[in-house]
Amino acid sequence: MERVDYSYTGFYARFNTVDKPHGSLLTGPDYLVGDDFEIFFKTEEGLVTAWAKNKFDAETGYFDVEASRKLQLANARGQSMRAILSFVAYSDEPDPGMYWGEMAIFCYNPAYKDDIDPFIDRCAEKMGEGIRPTIDLGRQAIEKIFTEKNWVPSDTVALPDKKAGMAVLKDHRSLSEKMIEQGRNRNKGCYAVSWLFIIFVIAALIFALHLAGLF
Repeated sequence: MERVDYSYTGFYARFNTVDKPHGSLLTGPDYLVGDDFEIFFKTEEGLVTAWAKNKFDAETGYFDVEASRKLQLANARGQSMRAILSFVAYSDEPDPGMYWGEMAIFCYNPAYKDDIDPFIDRCAEKMGEGIRPTIDLGRQAIEKIFTEKNWVPSDTVALPDKKAGMAVLKDHRSLSEKMIEQGRNRNKGCYAVSWLFIIFVIAALIFALHLAGLF
């Protein structure tokens, strides 16, 4: 059972963006719910902070002290680390406003990647559907990663309670975002369809505004 004790850790962690201009990029197509992000570390004034960057090597945001400590420990142990975007939000406070979100963090022994990576991929797919599986697993649940090929936890984690001035901007993949992802994966047919869909949406919006007499 040693494998069960030391092979896997999972938790959801909040990240913040450095400012509004950078944070606003989270609303774009380069940041899809269910996307993989790379974890790296920065040291400033003796304090080590964990950061995440997207698959296009763009810095996304930084984690708090507690999450950074956990990730430092995982890194020191030689564990592999994956971060999956769970949702994106915006809050009016602190002034002048902040884009932020949560990522699902997975730390695991790379010796077991053939079992754990597919499990993480399944969890990421669920997040893309708007479902946040429980990933802080006990001994018996971790064992299922290795013994049940298509297993995903049935228990889920709710989004944080909404506060005044807070809005969840992304918590699943829209149809157009799914098409964009197909384009990323070099599916030319879906890529073309995705652009046609976007053009159709824009044209429909313009037509609706015209009917409303706005121009």
